[in-house]
Amino acid sequence: MSRTYVITGAASGIGRSTAELLTERGNRVIGVDIHNADVNVDLSTAEGRTDLVTQVADASGGTIDAIIANAGLASPTVATVAVNFFGAVATLEGLRPLLSGSSAPRAVTTASMASLFPADKVLLDALLAGDEPAALARGAELADSPELSAQIYGTTKQALAKWVRRNAATEPWAGAGVPLNAIAPGVVATPMTADLTDSEEARKALLQQVPMPLNGIFEPRDVAYLLAWLSSEENAHLCGQVVFIDGGSDVVIRGDSTW
Repeated sequence: MSRTYVITGAASGIGRSTAELLTERGNRVIGVDIHNADVNVDLSTAEGRTDLVTQVADASGGTIDAIIANAGLASPTVATVAVNFFGAVATLEGLRPLLSGSSAPRAVTTASMASLFPADKVLLDALLAGDEPAALARGAELADSPELSAQIYGTTKQALAKWVRRNAATEPWAGAGVPLNAIAPGVVATPMTADLTDSEEARKALLQQVPMPLNGIFEPRDVAYLLAWLSSEENAHLCGQVVFIDGGSDVVIRGDSTW
């Protein structure tokens, strides 16, 4: 049976591959991005997040079956703070009411294996408190520091993973029959990682930081298969899980730790 999916970040990379896969399987996809999508909005802004909900509600007729909050940035900038955490959370919370008419509602977001890296505590605390002005201010401070700016991306993804863990078992999600989960990809060959993988030397250096012993860097289609299952009718019981699809990075970095 055809389902209606909303995918943010649908114009490229993992989002585009997931949209293509789900469409090939006979589903309806409402793609969201800053451009070249069915719904064009800027998730770094409050206005864009509000427009997302309005336009998706209009396009869907008021009912959707799954949210895939995939949009994200990897640049060491304030915009990354706004999109990766606040944009993702606003997508999930804003579109959640549209799931109520589905017989099998699902929600999943894209974190990252970078969530395993040490976070900036000030930024992390502001994100988890939902304090966007404070988070953006700290993001600006980090962005101005060549030594610290690289922490922005991993911190936003760690905060997103923690948000999923903290909310998945609550009444609005599990209580409403909505499995809420996240994925944590390793290095995927997308436009976001192009500058980091454009030479053999660059790839080797990256894989020293992000060890991926199982088949190395992979294609976005591989991630799309996982997102498709997590957002399908078949996934009725995963709750608050952060599923690492990373070629083994999590295993290498954390060993036998289960969390």
